[in-house]
Amino acid sequence: MNAAAASIPNPLRVRFCGLDLNSPIVLLSGCVGFGEEYTRVEGFSNRDVGAIVLKGTTGQPRLGNKPHRVYETPSGMLNAIGLQNPGAEHVVRRILPTLDFSETRFFANVSGSTIEEYAEVTRRFDDSPIDAIEINISCPNVKEGGVAFGNYPDMSAKVVEACRKATSKPIITKLSPNQTDIRENARRCIEAGSDGLAVINTIMGMAIDVKSRRPVIGNIQGGLSGPAIKPIALLKVHQVYEVARKHNVPIIGQGGIATAEDALEFMIAGATTVGLGTALFYDPLLCRKINAGVADYLDIHKLGGIAELVGSLRTD
Repeated sequence: MNAAAASIPNPLRVRFCGLDLNSPIVLLSGCVGFGEEYTRVEGFSNRDVGAIVLKGTTGQPRLGNKPHRVYETPSGMLNAIGLQNPGAEHVVRRILPTLDFSETRFFANVSGSTIEEYAEVTRRFDDSPIDAIEINISCPNVKEGGVAFGNYPDMSAKVVEACRKATSKPIITKLSPNQTDIRENARRCIEAGSDGLAVINTIMGMAIDVKSRRPVIGNIQGGLSGPAIKPIALLKVHQVYEVARKHNVPIIGQGGIATAEDALEFMIAGATTVGLGTALFYDPLLCRKINAGVADYLDIHKLGGIAELVGSLRTD
């Protein structure tokens, strides 16, 4: 059992991809850097979350997109960072040794421009203390390469298959909402060896400066996150759960979660864990509030744990 579990009420502990998590909350990739950024905020603790997904990592360092990279929209945010990162070797050798793995679980986030790059970065993280590996095949804010693989089931499956051969650690595939049939993609990824699924990544969007008649985002398009996408994310989680439950594959539900009630909705729709991202920018102490709210709900409804809530949506 993770040492951090003692600080979290017992009903909040969940089993995810064979790992014991001390909370159903997962901090999403790109929102918390490499696990150290929010630890600078007074009152924040990594012990309040079940896992942290580190920033997207590629084989070689990337500078990312030209500015502007972030733009606030009604009930949401556009971002086009472009996978800026120092490269896998630097992350494994220099960053991972600075993380306290007694506080929470840490998941790597693997990205690439080719199937071979995905496999190589995965192999590098396999030889590290990382607890699990999230495969990012669905990032909408870079223009080239493998991050578009997530829109095509055949390519998604090939990436997962290659990464599966490169590691014995749990693999979580991050699914794109920007595709025709997310159920089919989920099925193919599971058959290729994915142990878990993250549903969903951001939705493609853009913003225009009417004075200059130019895109606000330097990359033209970016990924839309925040409360604006929550209804879409909920539906996608429900759809993927219809496939995933047959294979006992758990889901990280994500997309616009900002309250305990939001988190509960995703669990009822089929998510075992819930991802927080955009909401942390305006409330860094949100994790404790969601933990408390979910624990209260379980107590009021006399549920023994989160497992009794997952996929309990009534449609009759």
